[in-house]
Amino acid sequence: MSEVDKIVEVPEDKLVLKATAASKSFRYKYLLVRFFPFLKPFLGRAIINFAISFPVGMLDAVTAFAIQPYLDRVINAPASPERDLYAILIPFAIIAFALLQGVIKYINVYLTSWTMTKITNYLRVKVYEKLLSLNTRFYDVNSSGMILSRFFSDPSSSASTILDQLKTILTTGVGSIALVCVLLYNSWKLALVGIVVMSAAILPAMFLRKRILRTSNASVVVSGDMSTNYFETCGGNKTITAYNLAKRQYTTFLTQIEELFDLQMSLTKRVALASPLMFFIASIGFAVVLWYGNHLILTGQMSIGKFASFLAALILLYKPMKNLGDTLTAIQQFFVSLCRVFELFDLVPEIQEKPNAVDIKGINNSVEFENVNFEYVKGLPVIKNLSLSVKKGETLAIVGNSGGGKTTLVNLLPRFYDVCGGSIKIDGKDIREYKLESLRNIMAIVFQDNFIFMGTIKENILMGNPNATEEELQQVVKYAHLDEFIDSLPNGLNTVVGERGTSLSGGQRQRVAIARAMIKKTDIVILDEATSALDNESEAIVQSALDNLMKDKTVFVIAHRLSTIQNADRIAVINEGELVELGTHDELMNIENGEYKHLYDMQFRKQEEAKSE
Repeated sequence: MSEVDKIVEVPEDKLVLKATAASKSFRYKYLLVRFFPFLKPFLGRAIINFAISFPVGMLDAVTAFAIQPYLDRVINAPASPERDLYAILIPFAIIAFALLQGVIKYINVYLTSWTMTKITNYLRVKVYEKLLSLNTRFYDVNSSGMILSRFFSDPSSSASTILDQLKTILTTGVGSIALVCVLLYNSWKLALVGIVVMSAAILPAMFLRKRILRTSNASVVVSGDMSTNYFETCGGNKTITAYNLAKRQYTTFLTQIEELFDLQMSLTKRVALASPLMFFIASIGFAVVLWYGNHLILTGQMSIGKFASFLAALILLYKPMKNLGDTLTAIQQFFVSLCRVFELFDLVPEIQEKPNAVDIKGINNSVEFENVNFEYVKGLPVIKNLSLSVKKGETLAIVGNSGGGKTTLVNLLPRFYDVCGGSIKIDGKDIREYKLESLRNIMAIVFQDNFIFMGTIKENILMGNPNATEEELQQVVKYAHLDEFIDSLPNGLNTVVGERGTSLSGGQRQRVAIARAMIKKTDIVILDEATSALDNESEAIVQSALDNLMKDKTVFVIAHRLSTIQNADRIAVINEGELVELGTHDELMNIENGEYKHLYDMQFRKQEEAKSE
């Protein structure tokens, strides 16, 4: 089992995104209080937006109210100057109100869109900031697809709908109150019937909340798996082609699509059922109103105009009630997404900086590992009570069996992970006492597979030191043996490389990474099998570049090449997480039946013989 395998085998972990379940999505007050800081910078426009919702909601009631005087004072009234005046004023008033409503609605829609977009962007920035703050372990236990799904989909789906839905509820609420006033004005007896039925019609939507929570969480997990499948198809296309895995990938993706479809249809069935139920209940109330209203007219307790006004108000009142199921569904989905966003914010990085941490400018004496213990999974130690000291300017080569803890050991130095026991010290002070940024500023790392960012070669190199001069840039290009390659490019250092540097060869990517490490000008250099994936010709060029990088530095090098190991001041042999031997090449070769001598005979001697041929 490799060290990476050990990392990902974590069945239960607070950092695993699949384990977060939006358990607080029904605690609306709690979520709104936490959401308020994201709304606060745009509160002014939001208040104006909500204020405009009041007249927007009330205008429907004005239209319904206008029917009563028109019928009673125009249609059913005897001829008179007053009737003629009402016949002109009421239609024009309705037109004026409609025009006013249109203008206000336009302003309302614009302000809503502006505010929602601003909040969404603000939330995305904060979520991305959180993403950058999380440590290596978080990325070990979560797939790229799940991370993207949670960090980008949830902020968008939460912030982009809330104001619109709240505005809808506010407008509907204000309009409903105004319409209820119209109902009560025309007939309090009929109004009671309408209000009771309206209240009953809302009930089906209230039973959807838990179903929305379960389905939404399950959908996020499946969507994350689908995104991972996408990334694996793009990044592993050569492996997929070489091993004829296209059918496997397609079948997996098809299964995920069908699973997502089933989840969505499960929710749709329940949401879609709520609307007909609400309409059915409302229709019963409407029928009762027609029957009882007819009775009131025949007995002279109500005029036709008032009844028509009442019916118009009731119809306008039931219309938003029928759509309430969709509105409540959207609101609950917002709370579910928002809850998941806050669960992300609540993730605590394992690597914490102490409040009284101090800066470190460089190394003066040594780096010490004192009784270091480490485990990725509790109960499965990877580093076991390891102690060694490396002096300033010394090069330590680290060798040993595969999966024995070599990479883990050097990953502890920049605090990608923290030790589980013991300590690592620089100049006698525990590295946990130093500020993280300053600690990592004194180290440069060249990995086996270095990440090249989308952009130019120059931009990738300057990531090591954005303030470097042109002279320093040209110097590291030369020392990294990139000059001949750069000169052959039409745009030189300004040549744009593809995603992950796919337009560069393996050796070229390594030399760009070495130049990036060189220009950083650090005291400590960590080389994690930086030449293991290269052919002999590329390795020779890269090794020369590494030699330039290592000059006058304190170096930790995980090596599998004999030349690198022999040039080291000392060699540490680590097997199964323990330091079993430590010394120079000659000292370790003189140990009878020693681990290093055995490793040399099995692997390194062949390299030496091949080189001499």
